[in-house]
Amino acid sequence: MERLISYCGLYCDECPAYKATLADDDEMRARTAAEWSEQFKVDLKPEQIDCVGCTVKDGAHFHHWTECGMRKCASGRGLENCGHCEDYVCEQLAEFFKMVPTAKATLDELRKERDSA
Repeated sequence: MERLISYCGLYCDECPAYKATLADDDEMRARTAAEWSEQFKVDLKPEQIDCVGCTVKDGAHFHHWTECGMRKCASGRGLENCGHCEDYVCEQLAEFFKMVPTAKATLDELRKERDSA
């Protein structure tokens, strides 16, 4: 089964916002909002924790979806994810990868698979 991967390289099925949305779990939304508020020094409300994946056009999206520069750039270029970009790794991704190195590993692996095909 192919996994849903965000533009920046996160696995959606590992994301608590995605899991909470699929399960319609308000307790998980509240827990995630509290954890992310502390971790990222932002004020998130449980009702903002809803997402079907940033690469999915229709449905609920995490509130950051509208302002995410990586999503805007990749979708504007018609890319499946940032790993398909000719400018990979851009400055914006490099900064993101400092916080989430697993996302870089995911995109690097996808690029390697694509290049060897």
